[in-house]
Amino acid sequence: MHHHWTARVVSPHPSDPEAVEPAPEPADGPRPAALLRAEFTARAAVRSARLLVTALGVYELEINGGVVGDHVLAPGWTSYRHRHRYQSFDVTDLVREGRNAWAAHLADGWYRGLLGFNGGTRDIYGPHTGLLAELRIEYADGSADTVATGEGWRWSPGPVLSAGLYEGEEYDARRERAGFSEAGFDDSAWRPAAVLDFDTGVLFPADSPPVRRIEHLAPVAVTTSPTGRTILDFGQNLVGRLRIRVRGEAGRAVTLRHAEVLQDGDLCTRPLRHATATDRYVLRGDPAGEEWEPRFTFHGFRYADVEGWPGPLDPADVTAVVVHSDLRRTGWFSCSDTSLNRLHENVVWGMRGNFVDVPTDCPQRDERLGWTGDVQVFAPTAAFLYDVRDFLRSWLRDLAADQETDERRVPPVFSPDIPVITPVPLPPGNPPMAGWCDAAVIVPWVLYERYGDTGVLRAQYPSMRAWVDAVDRIAGPERTWGEGFQFGDWLDPSAPADDPGRAMTSSVLVATAYFAHSARLLARTAEVLGEAGDAARYHALADAVRDAFLARFHAGGGRLTEQTQTAYALALAFRLLEGATERAEAGRRLAGLVAGGGHRIGTGFLGTPLVCDALTDTGHVGTAYRLLTQRVCPSWLHQVDMGATTVWERWDSMLPDGSVNPGEMTSFNHYALGAVADWMHRTVAGLAPAEPGYRRLSVRPRPGAGLTWARAEHDTPYGRAGTAWRVEDGELLVDVVVPPHVTATVDLPGAEPRQAGPGRHTFRAPLAATTP
Repeated sequence: MHHHWTARVVSPHPSDPEAVEPAPEPADGPRPAALLRAEFTARAAVRSARLLVTALGVYELEINGGVVGDHVLAPGWTSYRHRHRYQSFDVTDLVREGRNAWAAHLADGWYRGLLGFNGGTRDIYGPHTGLLAELRIEYADGSADTVATGEGWRWSPGPVLSAGLYEGEEYDARRERAGFSEAGFDDSAWRPAAVLDFDTGVLFPADSPPVRRIEHLAPVAVTTSPTGRTILDFGQNLVGRLRIRVRGEAGRAVTLRHAEVLQDGDLCTRPLRHATATDRYVLRGDPAGEEWEPRFTFHGFRYADVEGWPGPLDPADVTAVVVHSDLRRTGWFSCSDTSLNRLHENVVWGMRGNFVDVPTDCPQRDERLGWTGDVQVFAPTAAFLYDVRDFLRSWLRDLAADQETDERRVPPVFSPDIPVITPVPLPPGNPPMAGWCDAAVIVPWVLYERYGDTGVLRAQYPSMRAWVDAVDRIAGPERTWGEGFQFGDWLDPSAPADDPGRAMTSSVLVATAYFAHSARLLARTAEVLGEAGDAARYHALADAVRDAFLARFHAGGGRLTEQTQTAYALALAFRLLEGATERAEAGRRLAGLVAGGGHRIGTGFLGTPLVCDALTDTGHVGTAYRLLTQRVCPSWLHQVDMGATTVWERWDSMLPDGSVNPGEMTSFNHYALGAVADWMHRTVAGLAPAEPGYRRLSVRPRPGAGLTWARAEHDTPYGRAGTAWRVEDGELLVDVVVPPHVTATVDLPGAEPRQAGPGRHTFRAPLAATTP
């Protein structure tokens, strides 16, 4: 139900042309945060008080000196012109009978701050920040009042001299306004806040978990670099900011710079591009000491350079605060190979750092956008590790809203959609990108598979259908497409440092394969939703695209015209090759390509999630294991051996000699290539849904690579499911936990599949039948 707002947006910008203007804001750099405040009276004993609040920008709100809630960077980032989130808080404990004050810190955030590549763009959603809030007070006598932002609010510059998501935050503690959120504070020198026009029709109640402070990490080492810099190592590439405790003279500035890696012993900031990732705190000179953590920024980093610290630095005085969307953990994996466990932890940490209100590609450089291709390939892994149902449903609503504004109904390549100055030349407008725009179809289907959520299919069905129809028009009667610029199998191992899109597999093959796949998933969606006419239509379309793919790329006998790992992975995983003989031959050729490449990976963003499944499904699980456990670059374990604690953007973001790849795309925290974790869950540990929402389980472990045990657990909608296998006395023993109301099909090597109902079970198989 739509809330009827009585509040108005209050802004730290004069609306009266005769008013004295504040000091001009910097045109190109990060801008200061403002303080806003007002007072109100609660006329009787308070029984309850509920606050609804949002901002044009990001806010932190206080009532009577107490901070409201524990959200970070609220209200988060959505496609603001279409969907603007507000939060609701129970603030009964903060409101008292009599005189009260409420006040806020307000900064640019995503709304008005710098976003995008190559210098970025400011003021994307509007030129002014603002606060919108309503406070509903119910009294003990049954009466009620509503207090709202509007006329009478006042504002002042505050201690945050500048704040930007990319740039960092500068804070001068000497400019703090003690007591500004308490009644009786003297704000006579403050300026009247402007009241801005705002369409409250775009507002909606928060529908996904907020960003919070999740964890705190202490430094594992403090070193002095060859150039004399003090470097803190937190032992983990993380996303968040630093909290410091410091004592010193007033006016001293402590500067904190952040980076993911070191080169030659100092911070390597070149991969950050234009993101300066620098925080600065100016002390007020409190003899008891001071504590500070930035409010309005976040960084991707493992290392921090500390400059200006008064006296010797005690590592206990600096803490890394990990921030990300507060998702509930639902999936776990471990095995007897410590390197694979580290790889899996890297995947988890990469997801945590990139699920900061939107599913971003990377959390550290001048980008941090909701790239559709990245989340499309990673969604199955994400849905196992964390409860992402509400998080991705909300993001899909933004994607559909952005797509609706395109005249061809093409989804954007990232959502929320913003204008950018791209580092690679893109066609004008909103170019259709295979594998990226297909997120409009694939991500809803993944949510249906993992949560049994038909509601997301129904909600996204117009978006799904619009994209497939758009590709159908673009492809025309030939049913193939992808000519011109495409991201394609982005950053495959052959891509030069200066040309990340140059791939071994043609963009036409990739685009046509994805066309067939999305059309098939749309047809299945129509079946689930009871849209029989659409189901028949899109199945026919998928058949036609498959036939077109085969006519162009199939050389007969299971052989493709393009001899690449990605080509075969797409054809097999998307079932474009159906006949048993042809699939077997295609699998043999894929295994041969992998072996011929020294069991090193030969895929980019789109091929990587599929290659191990394509091998496994055609009887080459041993080859898949050799690919997974390869240690020579390019490989997953090369990254582990090089000390990675998250998954890299490039297979060689760090080169074997320890130097950083010279290319523009050298993030050390990108989850796309970590999509292999889904195969680890389903094949190494053997735990997967056999029906949407895990109504039936598939327990199908396929041991290999000398592993002696593996286990996985997942909190399904019906309760926790688990598998744990081990090699014992010449046998494979598999323990299975089946939740209530669920049935499992247990398929072990060398044994007939068996059924298991709710409870704990142990099964055995001859070890000789397991995969070598």
